[in-house]
Amino acid sequence: MKNKSLVMNSKDNIATAIKAIEAGEEVKVEVDGQVEEVVIKQDVPFGHKFALSAIKKGEDVIKYGESLGAASQDIEAGDYVHVHNLESKRGRGDLIK
Repeated sequence: MKNKSLVMNSKDNIATAIKAIEAGEEVKVEVDGQVEEVVIKQDVPFGHKFALSAIKKGEDVIKYGESLGAASQDIEAGDYVHVHNLESKRGRGDLIK
């Protein structure tokens, strides 16, 4: 299997592109020894992320088994995940109650 992505932790709901991936490509992703296929919906540059499964607005985006932030809109499996649909929850003074 020619890997184009890497999943860091079995809890992750995103993967990292280790090669540039074009929209429409079917990418095989290995999670805990299980291989899944994800159809990529937008171009994903090298080193960037894409969703492994649907992530609803407000839900955590998980990489390394930890939250990177929350989805700022609904994200579907295969969607490119970046600042346009991911909002940090760290260092945000407006979120302190």
